[in-house]
Amino acid sequence: MAHGPSYKVDYKRKRKGLTNYRKRLKLLSSGLHRFVIRKSNNATMCQVIEYDEKGDKTIVAASSLDLKKYGYKGHTGNIPAAYLTGLMCGLKAKHHKITTAIFDIGLYRSTKGSRMYAAVKGAADGGLQIPFDEKILPDIKRISGHHITEYAKILKTKDPHKYNKLFSHMLKESLEPEKMTEHFEEIKKKIISEKAS
Repeated sequence: MAHGPSYKVDYKRKRKGLTNYRKRLKLLSSGLHRFVIRKSNNATMCQVIEYDEKGDKTIVAASSLDLKKYGYKGHTGNIPAAYLTGLMCGLKAKHHKITTAIFDIGLYRSTKGSRMYAAVKGAADGGLQIPFDEKILPDIKRISGHHITEYAKILKTKDPHKYNKLFSHMLKESLEPEKMTEHFEEIKKKIISEKAS
């Protein structure tokens, strides 16, 4: 490791590859709240964060795991779940009088049609104004789980064994995967009606 009077040690988060400070500075210079999305294989987390010199403050947060309290029976790490999580977060932000935010993708790669952008669409539908290009969003059919519904219908007829294995979680939760689109709309209505009351 280099040393000497002119050597400057980078911030720990930069050294560990956890923060891109150049990108962060650009986001903070906007003066807006940040809409932050983090994900794992089984969950999507959305937060609206406010900068503070003593440390960022999370104003509102929502996790796709929270969808279970609305009766959601699908996988919590897919595109429909990401949209519903963004919707919850957007509605919570609206309740806190936060109307505008800038999307903070962090260190993730921007991929067209990904669940990151499904969550952005959900937040926007929840009332949070976030600048984005409509072209990068997932198709509305994918957001509503139409692709799951159609694939389940084909698989149920052609390969019942694979159908039972692939959709074992949904079937265990008494949700027929070919009804995923209907289930999505039902949960969406529940979220909107609860936040409206």
